[in-house]
Amino acid sequence: MTKSLGLESGIVRLVPYDPAWPELFVAEAARIRGALAMAMPIALEHVGSTALPGLAAKPVLDILGGYPLASDVRQYVEALCAAGYVHRGEQGIPGREFFRRGDPRCYHLHLAVEHGQFWREHLAFRDALRASVELRDAYAALKEQLARKFPNDREAYIDGKTAFVREVVGRRS
Repeated sequence: MTKSLGLESGIVRLVPYDPAWPELFVAEAARIRGALAMAMPIALEHVGSTALPGLAAKPVLDILGGYPLASDVRQYVEALCAAGYVHRGEQGIPGREFFRRGDPRCYHLHLAVEHGQFWREHLAFRDALRASVELRDAYAALKEQLARKFPNDREAYIDGKTAFVREVVGRRS
């Protein structure tokens, strides 16, 4: 896909922040919008660690996609699959459809109702870390510790971040 993105399945690997990531988001967002029919509005936000300048991240770009509440999500799923995304379902998070693209994976797309709870929480977490160097650095330290502890267990790595994320989101509510 792209030189600065790509993560093998099941591996936890952090890389230094790449200033190209925001540009890659813009390009992928344009590609997604081009793949959706004009009658399928979508809001797209760059989320996850690649959206946080200065933060080491897994080299996978996370995109939050928001569709209007009254829309038929199945149409979005079909269009995104036609655009090369692999649909993985809710994966334990009701109201969120998860997709990935690339081999190795380069893009994750989290599709949910725009302005719904999942949408709001993801933006609140991103915005809190963008606004506070202290929070960002604390998150960076946690991620590094978890990556060392669970280099081949992505689920344990993700689970290890949950309490921190909930704490930050809870402050913003």
